Amino acid sequence: MKSIIGKLSVNIKGFGFVSPENGGNDIFIAAENLRGALNGDKVKIKVINDWRGRREGVIINILERANNIFVGTLNKIGNKVFVTPDDKRIDQKIILPKFKGKFQSNTKVVVKIIAWNPLRGEILEVLGKENAPGVEIRGILRSHGVEEDFPPEVQAEASRIELQPNKNEISRRIDRRNLKIVTIDGEDAKDLDDGVYAEEKNGAFFLGVYIADVSFYVKPRTFLDKEAFERGTSIYPVDRVVPMLPTELSNGICSLNAGVDRLAMACEMKIDFSGRVVDYSIFPTVIHVFKRLTYTQVNKFLDGDKILADCAENLNALKKIHDLRRKIRSERGAIDFDLPEMKILLNSAGKPLEITKRIQTIGESIIEECMLLANETVAEHTIRKKIPSLYRVHELPSPEKVLTLNNLLAHFNLHINKGKEPSEFQKILSKVKNLPAERVITNFALRTMQQARYSPENLGHFGLAAKFYTHFTSPIRRYPDLIVHRALRGTLIKNLEEISRQSSEKERRAIEIERESLNLKAVEYMERFIGQNFDGVIESVTNFGFFVELDNGVDGLVRAEGLKNDFYAFVEREFALIGTRTGKSYHIGDNVRVKLVKADKKLRQLTFELVSDVANRDLIAKI
Repeated sequence: MKSIIGKLSVNIKGFGFVSPENGGNDIFIAAENLRGALNGDKVKIKVINDWRGRREGVIINILERANNIFVGTLNKIGNKVFVTPDDKRIDQKIILPKFKGKFQSNTKVVVKIIAWNPLRGEILEVLGKENAPGVEIRGILRSHGVEEDFPPEVQAEASRIELQPNKNEISRRIDRRNLKIVTIDGEDAKDLDDGVYAEEKNGAFFLGVYIADVSFYVKPRTFLDKEAFERGTSIYPVDRVVPMLPTELSNGICSLNAGVDRLAMACEMKIDFSGRVVDYSIFPTVIHVFKRLTYTQVNKFLDGDKILADCAENLNALKKIHDLRRKIRSERGAIDFDLPEMKILLNSAGKPLEITKRIQTIGESIIEECMLLANETVAEHTIRKKIPSLYRVHELPSPEKVLTLNNLLAHFNLHINKGKEPSEFQKILSKVKNLPAERVITNFALRTMQQARYSPENLGHFGLAAKFYTHFTSPIRRYPDLIVHRALRGTLIKNLEEISRQSSEKERRAIEIERESLNLKAVEYMERFIGQNFDGVIESVTNFGFFVELDNGVDGLVRAEGLKNDFYAFVEREFALIGTRTGKSYHIGDNVRVKLVKADKKLRQLTFELVSDVANRDLIAKI
């Protein structure tokens, strides 16, 4: 049987799966057949067993290592010093043959691998003691190859950038300093890259979206540009920001701060009373933000508070445009997942104080609709003008994933026809709105989707039901937006394929870092509730147990071997664990009560024990 090349994913239990690079189902690799390969490695395998399409293989060659930098904790046995990797998918110790200096246990370090069999390494950086403020998050960053500080040559370029816009450049631009442009962001935002202004006039709406002109300051082939390309995006772990650009730009000359002149790229649109763009113009401009507003202020104004009377015309027009655009997107079938985000409040030492659900408010929704419309308008403009550019694409879900979703929906007497129209998904989400299984079904539908990515080819955006879509509105924190700005300025960009691939990969890295940091602090927060009972919903089922999501958004595992009075087998098509003797079952979407028995910060995982299937709110811990 011919060999297969693919990427290895290792489970913390020791086994793994290889995803063939030419497509097809994953191939199981037993722990004894990994042969030194680690999670993420590109490998060549040979299939040794194929039973009804379920293939098992053995690794015959490691073609490319995914990583040679690891984070772990110092340990010592006798005279041998080694590092225990934080990543529990790596069950080997990393020996430090050249370790010098005073050994300190429980110290977190960054290690570079110098030999693979067995693993040997050298220390690159000492992060500090485990559980010291910020150390765990720095460990997550380093494990993904992220440095917070900028290289000296990048910082030197940033320090030479002007503090105020150049007067000669201002004179060459269309001047929009007369408009009462506002920025609308969260209270703690520092990189303000979008401003908006709207009004009703001449039987239509005028909407101006003004985006920081980062492309004027970050030129191709500079150190700043190379570093921005490498980073790809700003990263937002739970306790900090790792910016794509130095603060001299991101919080300074490129931030649309109120009361100062700033260079910007404008997308000005004329919108009729049905919400359609009937005319537009895109050009470099200079603006002077009239006022910085927060979502909270805008929400209060729209609820009747008069504190923003000097912005009333702008905000009222923005609200009307928002309503029209929401209606249009709804009519064309755009999917609104509307999932509250988990937010963790930390104290000054980085300890979690509270977990809340962050629900999008009308203020945030107004800005979102303005940005979506500007992105669509710019994307369509580049297509019509035949300007080579980058696009944000979201392709149709695969038939296999739609079938799996339908298998789940059948348990709720729901069904998606073919899954080729976003409106089919939106109809399902509307039907389950405010039902107990809403979050489970919404999450599963979300996982059915393809992952959005960047591409030099306009392939449309399935989730938004948009024929044209790009990212234009956040060049301070996203490299693709910077490229789109350059394209609009007429800069010829030759390596769009490479930029697309790199930007997509770095975006996925940022998402993973943010998820890991959130999970870490969620587990740390829940430590105080060990031994207490909670209501939850079964969100996923595996052959080793099921995961339960609590009301506050955290989740944890109920192990199958811990279920009493029967042996429970995983029935994949039923999305359930079913007792072989009693027939009792635990399905996705079932309500259960669980007891928290373990909070493992190293695994970033909670472990529950099942208490009962029927919730009694009087016995449930308040979180």
